[in-house]
Amino acid sequence: MMHDIQNHADTREIAIDKVGVCNLRYPIVVLDRSRERQATTAAISMSVNLPQHFKGTHMSRFIEVLNRHRGEVTMRTLPQILEELKTTLQAQSAHIEVAFPYFLEQSAPVSGAQALMDYQCQFTAEANGKTSTFTLSVVVPVTSLCPCSKAIADYGAHNQRGEVTIDVRTRTNVDGTAAMIWIEELIQVAESSASCPVYALLKRPDERHVTMQAYDNPVFVEDIVRNVAVTLQADERVRWFRVRALNHESIHNHDAFAEIAWERL
Repeated sequence: MMHDIQNHADTREIAIDKVGVCNLRYPIVVLDRSRERQATTAAISMSVNLPQHFKGTHMSRFIEVLNRHRGEVTMRTLPQILEELKTTLQAQSAHIEVAFPYFLEQSAPVSGAQALMDYQCQFTAEANGKTSTFTLSVVVPVTSLCPCSKAIADYGAHNQRGEVTIDVRTRTNVDGTAAMIWIEELIQVAESSASCPVYALLKRPDERHVTMQAYDNPVFVEDIVRNVAVTLQADERVRWFRVRALNHESIHNHDAFAEIAWERL
């Protein structure tokens, strides 16, 4: 038997909120609305709490638990992963973050030219005692055109590329499962709330179209987050959300942002 220092007692009487592994690159499979499943690569962080009387946790056991679920890492499997982490590591709480690129086949608005567009997504889940949370996060690149610039200029208006980040938690169904919201749905909400979507591939007729589309739909960052909020508040599946719009300003030496958090009472 080899000596296990981690099982020794600690006399400093200080509990640790989170201890675990991070920056772990791992292949995962997530749910895809059109293709059912999509393989991607995630950056994963997993942690548990450590009571004050334990000297350390067993880092290898995090990988062992994750390896048993390599076939699917989604809102359907994360609760089980968290419970296994708590049981395996004798912890009261467990936390996991799974950040990954999600790819969609995107068609240009006029030519129909297709190309893959990537969106940065994240699953964040936590189990603490008998309570648990699951948060889906999506970062969507968008174009915004300044309403003020359009109003004061003799011709043209400045626009910029921005990002809309949506974090959402859904209500619980009668069977105890969380209501489903697809990544694709949040992407559509973000894109429709801005002046114009960002595309992976544009031909000249498409470029003309999106330029005029943005000009016809000027929005401030305040407009973007309010547009998203109106849509999500009307969706009965949504229990809580946070939306943040960030513009990488094209004529200023700073960025502009707006943020709204909301919870259904």
